[in-house]
Amino acid sequence: MIIKKTNGPYNIFTEEETVVEFFHADPLGVVWHGNYLNFFEIGRRALLEKIGYDYNDMKNSGYAFPVIETYTKFIKPVTFKDRIKIKAVLLEYENRLKMQFEIQNIQTGLITTMGISTQMAIKIDTMESCFICPDILINKIEALIKENK
Repeated sequence: MIIKKTNGPYNIFTEEETVVEFFHADPLGVVWHGNYLNFFEIGRRALLEKIGYDYNDMKNSGYAFPVIETYTKFIKPVTFKDRIKIKAVLLEYENRLKMQFEIQNIQTGLITTMGISTQMAIKIDTMESCFICPDILINKIEALIKENK
């Protein structure tokens, strides 16, 4: 899978900053590979809030969106106390939620990590998979797309 730097076809994205904490790192002070998914989650949460359909809204509307696939490309290591910027970009939303992530070391300006995650809607009461995202999400994203034009 090739990942390129993008703002996505819809120009819906967020950027969040954080500091790499001691508990993110291995004994050498380098972020453990599994913790990059936690950084992606920071971006995903911020993007969902921007859309106006965060995890509480999902639950209240009767849907959950479990992650069904992830991909991560490690370019340069991130280490303890690095300040990082996490960019989350909406790539798809009609049949599934697909987001791209970029982690940038703020001190060096370099992109250190890129990734993609895919989430699929399920109905909470029946645990049935939905092959189309619920109207509430689609309507919120389409309103944001219009607003961004």
